[in-house]
Amino acid sequence: MTIAGSDSGGGAGIQADLKAFENIGVYGMSAVTAITAQNTLGVQGIHQLPPEFVAAQIDSVMSDIGADSVKVGMLGSSEVVAVVAEKLSWYKVARAVIDPVIVATSGDLLLQAEAVQVIRDKLVRCAYIITPNRHEAEVLTGIKINNETDLRESARALYEMGAAGVLIKGGHFESQQATDIFYTGKDFYSFSLERVETQNTHGTGCTLSSAIAAHLCFGAEPLTAVEQAKAYVHRRIERAKGITIGKGYGPICLPWPDSGGC
Repeated sequence: MTIAGSDSGGGAGIQADLKAFENIGVYGMSAVTAITAQNTLGVQGIHQLPPEFVAAQIDSVMSDIGADSVKVGMLGSSEVVAVVAEKLSWYKVARAVIDPVIVATSGDLLLQAEAVQVIRDKLVRCAYIITPNRHEAEVLTGIKINNETDLRESARALYEMGAAGVLIKGGHFESQQATDIFYTGKDFYSFSLERVETQNTHGTGCTLSSAIAAHLCFGAEPLTAVEQAKAYVHRRIERAKGITIGKGYGPICLPWPDSGGC
């Protein structure tokens, strides 16, 4: 199940999550936290759903179908963060992949400032794996990240907040290699892939976290799930080269497994 916002442009949010679930081969369900008016140029509007209705959606899914893993994305408000953390604990969700969405690729703020502390206090501890990018890790930990040493310090801080595993994405560094750091609480692992030069990167973070959640459904260990998800996203970005969808940051390519297109 994905607990996240809706992207009307289809490139990120629950739309990207459900596409990834389907492509990888798991059955996807959703609890919508917010509705955005959004396209490749940015976010034109956000309508936050009441926390009670977010809770009702989660209860509907979990009380009947259940979920082998849960991906959590855009939550928007401190009230919704709190209710999602409460439900993850109530249903004893063992494999929750938390993508702490704070700022969109376009630069639009997707989380109320006061909600950051609630994420620190209540949501991080629910994470089987938390997947912040560099900027999100800086906001959550207060550690300025300029190099790999800083990345590791930030990962340790998130682990000490209660996350069982920490994946900090390095895609926002200016380098030829896109390197992510995964911390288990004991060991660090690095994942490096050649950077693909493309403007079609919308939905990359959503897709990575949902792909991790999907692979966890098959019983993959966290390290394996991360490795498989990163390879999946990299293939999608490569397929997006030369494809034009919209006038701004286009979505990464998400074809059916046997399809030749997007």
